[in-house]
Amino acid sequence: MALIDIQERMAPKKDRLGLSCLAFHMAVSAFVLIGWLISSTEALLFYLLLLPAMAAQWAVNQGSCVINTWLRTGHWRDPENGEDGRYLVMLCDWLFAMRPDPSSLDRFAYSTVLILWILGLGHFFSLTLA
Repeated sequence: MALIDIQERMAPKKDRLGLSCLAFHMAVSAFVLIGWLISSTEALLFYLLLLPAMAAQWAVNQGSCVINTWLRTGHWRDPENGEDGRYLVMLCDWLFAMRPDPSSLDRFAYSTVLILWILGLGHFFSLTLA
């Protein structure tokens, strides 16, 4: 029974806003993962600005997405909102059936963003210097 309770907490709210926020996060995640491969210098420049802005937003808001929380509650942070900072935990739970502790997940997320930013910067320079 406890497993069912845990699974319910790790799912987005099933209303229109919850599903829209999930779709938005999935689209941004896909762009972040493959955006460094884009051949447009303008799109790569946007990518190179987006990644540090996204990481700064995580740091300032303690792992919480401002968009999701603000749309649902009208506040930047809301302790009553069960979705605050749960997107990556939910993905780990869905994909790997595990929940890393917050500090491990932060290290992984920030490291991944840094590596993807370096790949994007390298690709940007290869396009502009060619």
